[in-house]
Amino acid sequence: MSKAEPAQLFAALGDATRLGMVGRLSDGGERSIVQMGEGLAISRQAVAKHLDVLHGAGLVHRRKSGREVHYALHREAIEAARSWLDEVNAQWDGPLARLKAFVEAS
Repeated sequence: MSKAEPAQLFAALGDATRLGMVGRLSDGGERSIVQMGEGLAISRQAVAKHLDVLHGAGLVHRRKSGREVHYALHREAIEAARSWLDEVNAQWDGPLARLKAFVEAS
C-alpha cells in the first residue's frame, strides 16, 4: 500500500454513511444502488456518489448487470488497511515500552 492509498482509504471511511455502506457489504454479499440506499434518508444520486468514493478508494468492486450496478466489498483493501494499522501500531510498541520502563523506574 503506497502512502497515498491509506489516506484515500481512511478518508473514504471517515464518513458515517460510507462506513455504514461498508458494514452492509461486510457479509460478502453484492447489492445494487437501490438496495444500498434502503433505510437511508438520502437520494439515490447521493448513494451513487458515496459508492463512487468507496470505489475510487478501492474499497468496493462494481459489476454492471443489465441496467443495474452491483457493489461488493473489496476485502483485500480492508486487509491492506488493517496491515497498515498494524505496522503503525508496531512502531509505537518500542517507544511506549521504554516510556513505561522510564516512568516505573522514576
